Amino acid sequence: MNTDLSILPGGVVAVLVVLVVVQLTLDVVALIDLYRRPASRVTSGNKWVWLAVILLVNILGAILYLVVGRVKTETAVAPPTSHPAPTESIADALYGPRDDTDPR
Repeated sequence: MNTDLSILPGGVVAVLVVLVVVQLTLDVVALIDLYRRPASRVTSGNKWVWLAVILLVNILGAILYLVVGRVKTETAVAPPTSHPAPTESIADALYGPRDDTDPR
């Protein structure tokens, strides 16, 4: 199929270029995220299925992966309870206690 884009109006060509850039950007972001994310943090645990979805379902595949395919992490952090409050100042801990006989 040989398509001549010169017969299309300029606005249509501009929209097509924007859509291609958006699709490529979303695909790259989704593929990098899929590569870096452990399989345990991917929905269904099968990265090959998500790779096929991202590459074969065009723009919707990347959006679907970014919205549904990633397992959300828990961000709640328990406050530290094992460390008592320091009894000395930070300067004393770093440089030692101050010597009051020093004239400086």
